[in-house]
Amino acid sequence: MQHTIAVIVENRAGVLTRVAGLFSRRGYNIKSLAVGETDVPGVSRMTIVVNGDQKVIEQVSKQLYKLIDVIKVTDLTEEEYVERELIMLKVFVNSETRTEIIQTVDIFRARIVDMGRETFIIECTGDQGKVAALEQALKPYGIKEIVRTGKIALSRGTKEQKQ
Repeated sequence: MQHTIAVIVENRAGVLTRVAGLFSRRGYNIKSLAVGETDVPGVSRMTIVVNGDQKVIEQVSKQLYKLIDVIKVTDLTEEEYVERELIMLKVFVNSETRTEIIQTVDIFRARIVDMGRETFIIECTGDQGKVAALEQALKPYGIKEIVRTGKIALSRGTKEQKQ
């Protein structure tokens, strides 16, 4: 089963390496990892997606708490939460495909953020399914480059990740 874990950490050099190393030492592959500062100075939030059963996730959480810079660990999987990913695609375009690509972008509520003579750069945010569907829809036109973030997530409602 896939789990989405939120980890609140002190924003110090080497924290990401220690957290990622914990997973690799135990043989768990991180499917997605996104890190960013929070509204609290000196504190960052990691959103980690990893495969494993509940027992594995509980063990990983216990090990994360042993790391000096870890403040809080939450498995969001059992909660209601909102998730998003970002994808940017550079797609080949010509006079014949330009209108079709623009229509496809509109259908997915994505945006064209750069227009060149031969390429468009398109950005889209959404859940994993929406992002993957846009990528599939644009493949026939010829994708030159793709960059994609990992999943980020927040609990729904008034519950918040306390520091």
